[in-house]
Amino acid sequence: MSLQQQFGKDVLLTGWGHSRFGKLTDETLESLIVQVATEAISNAGIEPGQIDEIYLGQFNSGMMPLAFPSSLALQVSPDLANVAATRVENACASGSAAFQQGTKSLLAGTAKTVLVIGAEKMTHAGADVVGAALLGADYDMAGQASSTGFTGLFADVAKHYEKRYRSVSDVLGTIAAKNHRNGVDNPYAQLRKDLGEEFCRTVSDKNPMVADPLRRTDCSPVSDGAAAVVLSTSPTGGATAPVRLAGFGHANDFFPAERRDPTAFAATRASWQRALAMAGVGLDDLDFAEVHDCFTIAELLMYEAMGLTEPGQGARAVTEGWVFKDGKLPINVSGGLKAKGHPVGATGVSQHVIAAMQLTGTAGDMQLDGARRAAVQNMGGVGIANYVSVLEAV
Repeated sequence: MSLQQQFGKDVLLTGWGHSRFGKLTDETLESLIVQVATEAISNAGIEPGQIDEIYLGQFNSGMMPLAFPSSLALQVSPDLANVAATRVENACASGSAAFQQGTKSLLAGTAKTVLVIGAEKMTHAGADVVGAALLGADYDMAGQASSTGFTGLFADVAKHYEKRYRSVSDVLGTIAAKNHRNGVDNPYAQLRKDLGEEFCRTVSDKNPMVADPLRRTDCSPVSDGAAAVVLSTSPTGGATAPVRLAGFGHANDFFPAERRDPTAFAATRASWQRALAMAGVGLDDLDFAEVHDCFTIAELLMYEAMGLTEPGQGARAVTEGWVFKDGKLPINVSGGLKAKGHPVGATGVSQHVIAAMQLTGTAGDMQLDGARRAAVQNMGGVGIANYVSVLEAV
């Protein structure tokens, strides 16, 4: 049973916009929001006055003094005056949280057309500010001093994995190299250079160890950027064909680390199961997936959480070529967070936009042949807030 069958109505992605990701010194949070919102509305073939509600995904957590950005999208047009606008925050999953809130407005019948935006401005803040802000998404480390920040938390996950299963250093280097190679073809990506496996696997002056066993190439960069999507219950006559949301899932895990298995990512697995069940499909029905590789160990664990391999066997998906662009389930053809960049609140919306481009044959050099169905997975914290969407071509 699909979402449409369960709720008796469609949720369609009918227009989208995407900024470049990176150190965007000439852009502000406002200018990024206005840019992608304007593009999405135009791409959907509608007028601003047809928007019923706006949801903005943004983390912030002290990286910007402005803590009340929900109305910034109204700067697009005077016709957006008095439109309901809400900021949504769920750590690094803020973008997908906003996407699902918009979806639920359509399903509830309180709106017919919703504008969802994800945006973040990070690079202006010092490393200490960014580090402290991100640690605000961890129960045990929030407000604590740390020399390795969130990298240290995922390094601990990697150490637990190695203790339980096997060494991950080389396979993480291969994942990093894969995503950097994919990022070359993404015009929005922050890092567009094929670094190669040897560089990504080797500790060097240019690729230092950040928190053992994670090297710099195992970590997504600090980024600015934004993305937006228009959600509608019926086609809007936009520039491209719409994309259907076939199913979605959301699951949160316990916050204290002591209450979680560090390598199981149980709530991540639950979000996958819920989304696939609602869509009435399995992994074999997917043509590709965009997943949350804030660190390469996160992508490795995602192979296991989504059910691509058994626990402890994630390396098989890499060594047997399953997740490469020509494999049976390409993962992060966009370059992922690793190469595309990770402006926290923008990431989830960006993943949906990139997937929509693939499914409508408008992904340019990133394009996969014949892509008809995809999954998007976005995560906040160390497997805490988890969102999965299944999208399909109409």
